[in-house]
Amino acid sequence: MESVNHAAISLSDTELGARLKDAGLRSTGPRRAVLAVLARGDHWNASDVFDAVSKDLEGTSLQAVYGVLAALEEVGLARKIELPGHPAHYEYSHHDNHHHLVCTECGAIRDVPCAVGAAPCLSAEDDFGFAIRTAEVTYRGICGACQALQAAA
Repeated sequence: MESVNHAAISLSDTELGARLKDAGLRSTGPRRAVLAVLARGDHWNASDVFDAVSKDLEGTSLQAVYGVLAALEEVGLARKIELPGHPAHYEYSHHDNHHHLVCTECGAIRDVPCAVGAAPCLSAEDDFGFAIRTAEVTYRGICGACQALQAAA
């Protein structure tokens, strides 16, 4: 299984503002800064995003970053990945259909493509009137690095 490779996206301030406005959000400095960090690729927790943006945005708080991340997730510009026992992580939303491998020991996250073909577990047998927008799969296990550490112990 090959991992999904989302290359970092370098967006100008104008492009960031346009993406925010297209999604129905006002283009503010904190929103552009957080979106720019997510567009760099990888999976970011809120503290790491805060560290990355606070250098350029004096007065920005961790709470403000959480608010921006929630707003970006709400409009589909960011995707939140819940990690039991670890802080939630966020990624730039590429609007593709990929899943995640999550290490239950260290919290490492890898993107993996969706299996091709029939995937009955991703289609609800009865939608109970819901208009389903997404279905997500998170594979949890122990990454190779953590397995090696456990074997060496």
